Amino acid sequence: MSNANPCLVTTYIERLEQVKSQISSACQAHHRVPASVCLMAATKTHAVPVIQAAFEAGMRDFGENYVQEGVDKIVALQQLLPNHSAHWHFIGPIQSNKTRLIAEHFDWVHSVDRLKIAQRLSEQRPENQPALNICLQVNISHEPSKRGCTPSEALMLALAVSQMPHLRLRGLMAIPAPLAESASEQEQQAPFLAMHTLFNQIKSTLPNNTQAHFDTLSMGMSADYQHAIAAGSTMVRIGSALFGERT
Repeated sequence: MSNANPCLVTTYIERLEQVKSQISSACQAHHRVPASVCLMAATKTHAVPVIQAAFEAGMRDFGENYVQEGVDKIVALQQLLPNHSAHWHFIGPIQSNKTRLIAEHFDWVHSVDRLKIAQRLSEQRPENQPALNICLQVNISHEPSKRGCTPSEALMLALAVSQMPHLRLRGLMAIPAPLAESASEQEQQAPFLAMHTLFNQIKSTLPNNTQAHFDTLSMGMSADYQHAIAAGSTMVRIGSALFGERT
């Protein structure tokens, strides 16, 4: 039996329905099927009771930025709800000394940006677990301070990851540079459209057995997910629109 706070559950049901409605509207406006976009709840800094309430409200995909914080939440939710069906995504920067924890506990990793990290994740993924779903992080805005491979490096990295025995290459991820509020619709969509083009270029080059599950374009957050959906995003990472601003 659930012991989640019923008031929190009600709150997240309302917020979840609002975000889903906006996703549906964005999809319909661009002739897409709403079910083609997966909603991931970005839960960085939010406590386990919040995540449990969000799960009870119907959320199933959760994204964490910090390894130990994420692992602690994964373990705690498993103890609270032993048969839960949540999927855990690691979406933050990856340090080499943290790859084992990620490989052992997460279902997805969205922030692989170099060969060494991919190799370690494959080597450290337990044999009794399914292949780890991988998205390659691309620095689409060429920001010096941001992680991610360059668009020109992405294809070679994708080909290498596709051959690793305990990884399943699923797609690409990007966090475009924020733009001023005065930016035009065209300017706001440009990096997302560039990612969509890169995604298609890479998919067409991959071996046939890899193309089948290369299906994920992870881009768009609370402030820009509607632009991302317009450009072809298949997974949006939503935090503040679901949980409110972090304090």
